[in-house]
Amino acid sequence: MEKLAIQGIRGSFHEEAAILYFGKEFQPIECMDFRSLVNRVGLGQADFGVMAVENSLAGGMLPNFSLIRNASLQIVGEIYLRISQHLMALPGQSIAELMEVRSHPMALMQTEDFFLKHPDIRLVESYDTALSAREISEDRLSGTGAVGSEQAARIYGLSILASSIETNKENFTRFLVIGPEAATLDKHLPVKASVAFIAPHVPGGLVKVLNPLAEAGVNLSMLQSLPLIGSTWEYIFHADMLFNDLEHARRIISELGNSLPKVWVMGLYHPGPKPPAASNGLSNVSTKKSHVHTGR
Repeated sequence: MEKLAIQGIRGSFHEEAAILYFGKEFQPIECMDFRSLVNRVGLGQADFGVMAVENSLAGGMLPNFSLIRNASLQIVGEIYLRISQHLMALPGQSIAELMEVRSHPMALMQTEDFFLKHPDIRLVESYDTALSAREISEDRLSGTGAVGSEQAARIYGLSILASSIETNKENFTRFLVIGPEAATLDKHLPVKASVAFIAPHVPGGLVKVLNPLAEAGVNLSMLQSLPLIGSTWEYIFHADMLFNDLEHARRIISELGNSLPKVWVMGLYHPGPKPPAASNGLSNVSTKKSHVHTGR
């Protein structure tokens, strides 16, 4: 059984994303932060890691890209997960009986409109959505609720008092699957590349990188910058690029490597399917595990 490092504990959205990609048969390795997750994979204590890198409302989690790059791990897949937040408490409790609700700050922010209708409930920030649910269950905390996933309520024996209380239903998180080896790819399918590069520090330096990509038919789906440590006001650019096939990807990346001071190829993988919009009858869509090469 494969060991998968996830951020948070069982019942977290990271575990839900892992289930979508790998199915239910795996051993979760719970990590309290992303650095620990990356280290577990890098040390061989987990076969793969599943980590959030981008949210449709909050934007990119840039430090996570740096963690992957610095650890020299490979991105082998991705999952897009609709984030649906639920209010839960001990069985037999009602919303009117709740004096306090705990959850991760992001979950509380995403549900603030719901709690404006319940001003007597005190909102308490915690480390993790699923951890809040587990503490309520283990300590039998009456009058206390949590906001988290349906999976968390099921695992910890809590009752859902209100479903899908997030303000914006178009709330998606993108998770990356990371491992020690590159993915095995079908050369005929579309390929996504996650790369980092240093552009020439001259006027128009970045434009000279982007224009040839556009001319070559590359779809640049993400571009963000991070400071280049040790070089004041210089930057590392992280980019996701979509290609028609593997040959197209390899050719363009080779050209980038020949024209730029430094290029990191963080992963070549098949893009994950995006779930339909909530207004269209949302359901999460699973990726195919066959894209992953385990080296076993």
